[in-house]
Formats: sequence, C-alpha cells, structure tokens
Amino acid sequence: MLLDAGESVKALSAYLGHADPGFTLRIYTHLLPASEDRTRRAIDKAFGEEPAAGDGRQTGNGLETA
Repeated sequence: MLLDAGESVKALSAYLGHADPGFTLRIYTHLLPASEDRTRRAIDKAFGEEPAAGDGRQTGNGLETA
C-alpha cells in the first residue's frame, strides 16, 4: 500500500480522486497494521539503537523498550 510505503495521505487522496484526505485515512487505515512497529523502528533509529535479537523489544544497549 502506498501509505505504508511512505506516500503522503494528501497525494494518495488526490490519486484516488477523494476530495478529503481524512476520508482516505478512514477507509484505508485498517490496512496499516505495521504502523506501530514502523514507529518503534524509526524511534530506535533516531536514537541510534538497534533492536537485540529475540523479540525485537530490546535495544542494543540491553534496555527494554515499551
């Protein structure tokens, strides 16, 4: 899906012919189940931390993330 790939909601809405980007989000949000994981990875990357092997919930310094 384009939203999951990083395309803007506004651009996708225009491409689909929707007058309101909010409508596009209401219709297609359920197709983005990985958004929580993507957010967690982006935060880890911003702080220079790599997830440890295992459940992916520990950072490279051994501290557990929420």
